[in-house]
Amino acid sequence: MLHHLRLNSRPTDSFSRRGLIATAVMVAGSLLLGACGSDSNDSPRTQLRVIHASPDAPKVNVLLNGEAVLTEVNYKEGSGFLDPERGTYDVTVEAITPGDDVNVISVPGVTLAADTAYSVLAIGKVANIQPLVLANPRTPVTAGKARAQVVHAAPDAPAVSVYVTAPGADLATATALGAFSFGEDLGPVEVPAGSYQIRVTLANNPAAVVYDAGTVALAAGADLLLVAVANTTTGSAPISLLVNDGDTQSELLDVETPADVRAGHLSPDAPAVDVIANDDLANPVFNAVTYPSLTSYASVPPATYNVKVVDDASQSLTVIDANLAVVAGQSYSVLAVGLLADIEPLVLTDDRRSIATEARVRIVHGSPSAGNVDIYVAAPDTDISTISPTFANVPFKANTGYVGLTAATYEVSVTPAGAKSPVAISATLPLENGDIFTAIARDATGGGAPLGLLVQDETT
Repeated sequence: MLHHLRLNSRPTDSFSRRGLIATAVMVAGSLLLGACGSDSNDSPRTQLRVIHASPDAPKVNVLLNGEAVLTEVNYKEGSGFLDPERGTYDVTVEAITPGDDVNVISVPGVTLAADTAYSVLAIGKVANIQPLVLANPRTPVTAGKARAQVVHAAPDAPAVSVYVTAPGADLATATALGAFSFGEDLGPVEVPAGSYQIRVTLANNPAAVVYDAGTVALAAGADLLLVAVANTTTGSAPISLLVNDGDTQSELLDVETPADVRAGHLSPDAPAVDVIANDDLANPVFNAVTYPSLTSYASVPPATYNVKVVDDASQSLTVIDANLAVVAGQSYSVLAVGLLADIEPLVLTDDRRSIATEARVRIVHGSPSAGNVDIYVAAPDTDISTISPTFANVPFKANTGYVGLTAATYEVSVTPAGAKSPVAISATLPLENGDIFTAIARDATGGGAPLGLLVQDETT
């Protein structure tokens, strides 16, 4: 049986809080990190925020004394400050897996004191996941300054040094905030409000820059927690920075982070094609792509491109002419679908993060001759006449999204919508935890039956 992952991160209504904010990807540039966290209420109270920083962990729930206060928190997501009552709590983090929710972190007897701001981070990979608890007194930021604390939460990254300098400053003559290793933190420190460049180098080696945020504007009164986490998206930088200001959380990517794009030839009667960006016929982004196939990813600067798909033989027949906007840190599959007379682009946003507790499968309906279909994902030799379809009445060009599955062998069957037969496609998928597959239902070469399944292992 196929189990759906829950999709939307949200807080419960158990406590008064500033709501959970899903990660917003921000391209490093002139980015204003605003002031917050300054609270005019002088009554003694406690604050608590939670950040998911485990790169191969699934979504998680966070419980205090057995009661869920945050649910479905994904990697690189974090809450604003919650306002629980002062006291002692058992803190539990449970992973949401296809089979059931599983406790992965238990911290009994955590005392939440008055006038203290607590940050609880889930760090490390699933095999060694652990809590990191920071406790800071709730004190105002000095007038005209910004305050920041930095955490090293990237488990595979070595010890690093962090520099916060004037934009363009020579690191050879700059002073680092300090050097630290995974699980350690620096600060909090205060700096005058203004524009800065945040760079991370190998420890005590200013020439070995591994991350550059570009120019960042720190507003007066800003009180920031900066968390270096493993980069699971695009580009060569090993980390990105999560920025939590007590209200919201965002992500600062390395300034050179590209977008990754690949092409898919899913038009059964179209010839081999070239994919051209901005009319550069002499240098196709993808050359001589044949049916049915997916190319490897190409890294490109984030921008809007004019994309043309032309025949490979003469480059004189343009079958697709469309503009494509791509964003730093995102991966895209651009599929040419439909018969040649009606060919069109289908753009999918890809999620390439491997999750240690499940396999993930995305099924795409790319068969122009099939009509709406039912899709069954079941144990091998299951009689599909005895079960309901896992996905019902799926139209051409639709997809299932990424669905989490327990490691096992599955049989994928595709039938006409509302019918148990004929089985137009039957395929076996052996899945292990950490796997990611995209499976695309397709026509035979030339169009029509027999239908097939193009299966792409995304983890290779």
